[in-house]
Amino acid sequence: MFQRLREDIACILERDPAARSSWEVLTCYPGLHALVMHRWAHACWTRGLRWLARWLSQLARFLTGIEIHPGATIGRRVFIDHGMGVVIGETAEVGDDCTIYQGVTLGGTSLTRGAKRHPTLGRGVIIGANAQVLGGFTVGDGARVGSSAVVVKPVPPGATAVGNPARILHAEVDAQREEAAARMGFSAYGVTQSDDPVAQALKGLIDHAGGQERQIMLLWQAIEKLSSGARELPHTAGCVPQDAQTTGQFDAERLNRLVK
Repeated sequence: MFQRLREDIACILERDPAARSSWEVLTCYPGLHALVMHRWAHACWTRGLRWLARWLSQLARFLTGIEIHPGATIGRRVFIDHGMGVVIGETAEVGDDCTIYQGVTLGGTSLTRGAKRHPTLGRGVIIGANAQVLGGFTVGDGARVGSSAVVVKPVPPGATAVGNPARILHAEVDAQREEAAARMGFSAYGVTQSDDPVAQALKGLIDHAGGQERQIMLLWQAIEKLSSGARELPHTAGCVPQDAQTTGQFDAERLNRLVK
């Protein structure tokens, strides 16, 4: 038990720059208190003392604001940061080295008693604040769920899920960025720069529009050159309309800055 407690304190000191000492972590971190009390409740649950297990989990909820069902399986070195409003369901499984922020729900969508109703988190998963992970699927090792995301389908290992409903951003697209983030430790709140798929789509549309504007400008310039070289021919007169826009005015860079 004391070895697990030392591991928990060490992982909080590693991941939270606000933690100054082991004593501060031991006395002031409700996420740590909730996990310790969950171990007591889970031990009672597995031994058939179901009412006592539920009573301990409700006591932990009253003291910490974190509700972990005594039937849930929690791995080693799990860090629940801030923690208020976190709910972890009965059949949920949380792997080693996971980080969970405030307001997270690991919930179920099925009413079938005894079925696997809640999600399984792999190793090193980060769940951002107020994210909802709902269903009996797996969030792969090293995956991240962005703040306020609503995840209702599996997340591949190393991928990032953002939005409502969550969209999956695959790790191979940002391999170099992921490597840098891993060297620094982990990404706080489960988000990284340029993760927002809506902003990425807007940037792509803006860039595409800018490219089209450039091509149209070049076409008009080519038409003007052909016109000027053949003005002596009667049938070519007036081939360029007076109101034609023959210079580029589309500022893609300015619009991209607005959606950053």
